[in-house]
Amino acid sequence: MSDKCFIIAELSANHGGDIEIAAETIRAAKRAGADAIKMQTYKPSTMTLKSEKEDFIVQGGTIWDGKGLYELYEEASLPWEWHKELFEISKKEGLVCFSTPFDFTAVDFLEELNCPIYKIASFEINDIPLIQYVASKKKPMIISTGIATYDEIELAIRTCRNEGNNDITLLKCTSSYPAPIEEANLKMIKKFAQDFHTKVGLSDHTIGSIVPILSIAMGAKVIEKHFILDHSIGGPDASFSMDEKEFTQMVMDVRSAESALGEETYELTQKQISGRRFGRSLYVSSNINNGDFITKDNIKSVRPSFGLEPKYYYDVLGKRVNKDLGVGDRLSFEHIIKEDEI
Repeated sequence: MSDKCFIIAELSANHGGDIEIAAETIRAAKRAGADAIKMQTYKPSTMTLKSEKEDFIVQGGTIWDGKGLYELYEEASLPWEWHKELFEISKKEGLVCFSTPFDFTAVDFLEELNCPIYKIASFEINDIPLIQYVASKKKPMIISTGIATYDEIELAIRTCRNEGNNDITLLKCTSSYPAPIEEANLKMIKKFAQDFHTKVGLSDHTIGSIVPILSIAMGAKVIEKHFILDHSIGGPDASFSMDEKEFTQMVMDVRSAESALGEETYELTQKQISGRRFGRSLYVSSNINNGDFITKDNIKSVRPSFGLEPKYYYDVLGKRVNKDLGVGDRLSFEHIIKEDEI
């Protein structure tokens, strides 16, 4: 990853059960300006149990309430037999392609595909055996923090580092779908960097692009946003995903935000140097004859800046001039009679 923010288009469940839709989504993500496409690698059986007991029915005010977990993951999962082709399409498009594994078998499968980065999902941040196994592969780790306490984040990071893996990026994430903008809490991005000494970023589930844009000012170096080819495809994640037009605008705005941040320097740009001509300086405001005194009635601090700097105003008051000066003439030390000349 470079100094430029690494922008990830999350494919997730936005494939409509059709590999051609998935493939075209990758191409659209490239057109939209994404740096990477991210998948999720799991099977329903590696995520949950096929049970109709109440524990396994989604509830709690989500967009998936009433669905069984197994049913939800069956609908959302990306078939493993698609992965190789989608990885190849991504490479051809010039996108980094990687995935979120949800169990050891997914990690082993992704290793066969030379997956270059691994993401740990918010809800898996307490699965320390999984994090340990992923970290052991010595690939860059991106970890979402949506439901995590400080202690859980600290343990996940320590687990990675104990495996000799220090390439860790923490993502501020609000695990609500879609997430209310007032719960984005972007100040935590800086807090993560300070507390955990990792790279930081954002996994965003809010509607629109204001949160990703603002995250740049908080130091985000990774932004992940769900991406869908067309909202009409539907699916579990469609309501909080961006289409190509929306994602393109977000990327443009993020890049503009990066440019706006600039750098910490007092050195002036050429435009700033050029603009200094509109600053103030001392000019003759009433005709002064040779030998007359400079007073507050015959000089002024005005725009532009070609005369003597205003900081010398009190130094020149009461001094005499050595030539006739008219209204609009720049005042200069060359016009002042020196004491040893009097």
